[in-house]
Amino acid sequence: MGDLNNIEEVANYIVADGKGILAADESNPTCGKRFDSIGVDSNEESRRDYREMLFRSEGMKGNIGGVILFDETIRQEAEDGTPLINIILDQGALPGIKVDQGLKPIGESGESLTQGLEGLDERLKEYYSLGARFTKWRAVIKVGDLLPTDEAVVSNMNALAEYAKLVQDHNMVPMVEPEVLMDGNHSIDHCFEATARSLDCLFNLLDDKGVNIKGTILKPNMVTSGSEAPIKADIDEVANQTIKCLKMYVPDDLPGVTFLSGGQSDLDSTAHLDAMNKIGGFTWKLSFSYGRALQQAALKAWMGKKENSSLAQKALSHRAHMNRLASDGSWSASLEN
Repeated sequence: MGDLNNIEEVANYIVADGKGILAADESNPTCGKRFDSIGVDSNEESRRDYREMLFRSEGMKGNIGGVILFDETIRQEAEDGTPLINIILDQGALPGIKVDQGLKPIGESGESLTQGLEGLDERLKEYYSLGARFTKWRAVIKVGDLLPTDEAVVSNMNALAEYAKLVQDHNMVPMVEPEVLMDGNHSIDHCFEATARSLDCLFNLLDDKGVNIKGTILKPNMVTSGSEAPIKADIDEVANQTIKCLKMYVPDDLPGVTFLSGGQSDLDSTAHLDAMNKIGGFTWKLSFSYGRALQQAALKAWMGKKENSSLAQKALSHRAHMNRLASDGSWSASLEN
């Protein structure tokens, strides 16, 4: 891994050579829902066993440059006593940490503002001492007839920018995640407009607060139709509209754009990423920061049983490798069989 001396080197390392990020930062309630789907009780030990299994997968090496962790996980040790952070480092990936503290409703619109700035300074000190080298904060933007409101966009992007500056002051890389939700029946044009407004506002505020863009990673949604839209945009339209939107607002010196999967299927999230990289014409690395889209096949194979670990690890390794190929535009559907 070499010596990574500053946040710019860390940010570039995470997305070097087509590598992406494994998002393993599900809160305990979210992890519980996933475990419910396979009939496994969610407790500290079962969550540790599952994540340890993921982190020890052979396909982490060369495909994953960073792993986002939950507060519980960054403190845990593997069954044999090895800190989970060390397993991640041994695989050539850097440990990161989710630092936001969930959502608070704004008014009656169903919109929300992400919480967590209070006490963040102290938490960042501790996370750095525990080995975290990058962090994540998720803002949620809802699309609807009159949504998003200006209040929701500006307040969320302002919190993201304040968070990013504080993280850099603690010598870590901030991932900024302005997620325009797929939920709803909106068109791809409506998603484009909400994404454009969010990115425009975000990068203006990052600049205003003196955030070093060369030491920052963007984790955006792709520009897609709503999940319940009667007519869905195809892969090429999603790829073209997403690149168009990013090129309008994302500075050239940002090291990496690592997409969230946001409810897309495993294959769709890989195919969209590949299509964008086949189009090309941008300076930043265009990669992935997937949670469910990397983990779902592994979770189903694991089923909470130790004897299924190698099968589950193969499933994660396959998806990680497919997405690395998509990050340089060399994936094709035929590779999936």
